[in-house]
Amino acid sequence: MVETDNNTPDASGIGYADALAELDVILRELDGDDVDVDRLADRVERAQVLITLCRERIVKAQVRVNEIMSGDATDPEPA
Repeated sequence: MVETDNNTPDASGIGYADALAELDVILRELDGDDVDVDRLADRVERAQVLITLCRERIVKAQVRVNEIMSGDATDPEPA
């Protein structure tokens, strides 16, 4: 299980896999019958932060892969 500071929406230091795992936990909480209404908005906000992070990482990876495939990647010259 991923441990996070649920009071802090910043997720910049979290990896993609950890963000997905935390999103899964949040979704299970929200899907449950005993959703804590007092925490609902905080959990939805955290989920939005994590979704944004994941989307940004996917876009960056896609750009990098496209650069590599087109030969535009800035790799050092072989020695």
